Amino acid sequence: MPTVLVDARDAAQAAPRGVGRYVRGLLGGLAGVDGWRVRAPTGGLPGPELVHEQLGLGLVARRVRADVLHAPNCFLPLVRPCPGVVSVHDLAFEAHPEDFAPRTGWKFRTVTPRAVRSAQRVICVSAWTARDVERRYGADPARLRVVPNAASLPVGSAPVPEGPYVIAVGDVRAKKNLVRLVRAFRALRADGLPHRLVVAGPDAGQAATLRAEAGGAPVELTGWVDDARLDALLRGADALVHPSLYEGFGIVLVEAMARGVPVVSSNATALPETVGDAAVLFDPLDEGELAGALRRVLDDRALRERLVVAGRARAAQFTWERSARATAVVYAEALEA
Repeated sequence: MPTVLVDARDAAQAAPRGVGRYVRGLLGGLAGVDGWRVRAPTGGLPGPELVHEQLGLGLVARRVRADVLHAPNCFLPLVRPCPGVVSVHDLAFEAHPEDFAPRTGWKFRTVTPRAVRSAQRVICVSAWTARDVERRYGADPARLRVVPNAASLPVGSAPVPEGPYVIAVGDVRAKKNLVRLVRAFRALRADGLPHRLVVAGPDAGQAATLRAEAGGAPVELTGWVDDARLDALLRGADALVHPSLYEGFGIVLVEAMARGVPVVSSNATALPETVGDAAVLFDPLDEGELAGALRRVLDDRALRERLVVAGRARAAQFTWERSARATAVVYAEALEA
């Protein structure tokens, strides 16, 4: 039985972010897939992460006699003892470099194109991301494989907050386009909307700007929240509004749809691909269109009911079991490449 080594450091974090959730979901799915022995080390060499990623992972792969090495976040060792698979979630560091610390952005922009060229197979979480990787890096499309993400937030039973409110979820940073959302929301409040806006996510540099833009409108910035609270916030919302300018997939859209929460989403990048026909889309650069889409979903009962049914059906198409089976096929292709 062949062995795959999956770099699981991000999954070991106490409060995993997007890649950590991806690795946790994937490893859980792979546990039910026959034909592969999975090694998932969560530690690394002391010192800079780049040292472990480029040297340590290769040493571990040699020690466990891995047949395939999977780097789930761009940083595939360029020198390794076996075929390599790299997952690319998005190229936000190319499209929105202002959202990244200089050293972090340099690392992504330096390593990722080299990892893509080096890998026997490249997993992209959407067809849009695959096209972006091909366009920006000249990647060979024959080596790109699309394997979507799935929901990873547990559905709990904690009481939901008092309403009415709408919610946006994500780091408070430029690419999330939350400033335009707050402006659109402020206009809706002036027009009689009774809801408040909850923005759930850690501050990545724009929280003060959002507070200033809100003026007297009820905009609640929660900061980071744990899984139980985020689940409750989603379940209690009258709508999820996602105005992002750039996403490789948009897991939070699936989380909301799975809970029967109507979704109002930007029509940018991979987001239309993720929601299919189960959301109302808008131009993220047009505050008026954003406000109109949100108001329509909140006011139109028939539309809301349609979105709830379509959303649950759409979310059911994304499972980690399905993603894991597709990923195992990619491992087999890399082994034979």
